Amino acid sequence: MAKYLTEFIGTFFLVLTIGLTVLTDAPMAALAIGASLMIMVYMGGHISGGHYNPAVSLALLLRGKLPASEFVPYVLAQVAGALVASFIVYAVLGKTFAPAPGDGVAAFSAVLLEALYTFALALVVLNCAASEKTKGNSYYGLAIGFTLVVAAFASGGLSGGAFNPAVGIGPTIVNALLGGGTWGNLWLYIVGPLAGGALASVVFGLQEDVP
Repeated sequence: MAKYLTEFIGTFFLVLTIGLTVLTDAPMAALAIGASLMIMVYMGGHISGGHYNPAVSLALLLRGKLPASEFVPYVLAQVAGALVASFIVYAVLGKTFAPAPGDGVAAFSAVLLEALYTFALALVVLNCAASEKTKGNSYYGLAIGFTLVVAAFASGGLSGGAFNPAVGIGPTIVNALLGGGTWGNLWLYIVGPLAGGALASVVFGLQEDVP
């Protein structure tokens, strides 16, 4: 239960930070979002692994770093955290939010960017937090958090900047139920990140074979 509670809390604060910074046009929002992931990874990495992202959990599952029996509970905890955070954002600001591609950005481009930067995020997690070769390091949270900073700055305005199915699902549901938003973009933030996580597991397997 401690693992699932930790995944809920970490995802909650990640999505809460996304919603509050985006809806208030906070300066350097990408830095705040990446920092929120970093501190939550340090908070819970020793308990649950600090995934806070179904795509990361998928990558770890495929590499045998997460028991199959824990995958669905992890994802449910992550999505629940995202949902509750999205409701809190609405309760505080009276507004909803959801990721969406930038103006003029094609769906293919958005899903490709979501896949690529989620691949980068999951690959950093695998190498810094799940590899025997880097076991016990103190920089894993910083590396993971700043990967998200880079992704958000580079791709956020183009793809919508989720890189995480929970960040797609939770806000989209609340936006559709309370803000009259659309469900049309949801698939981008499920397919893209999960594809990126799966690809990261393959590449990590090749990296692990290097002496």
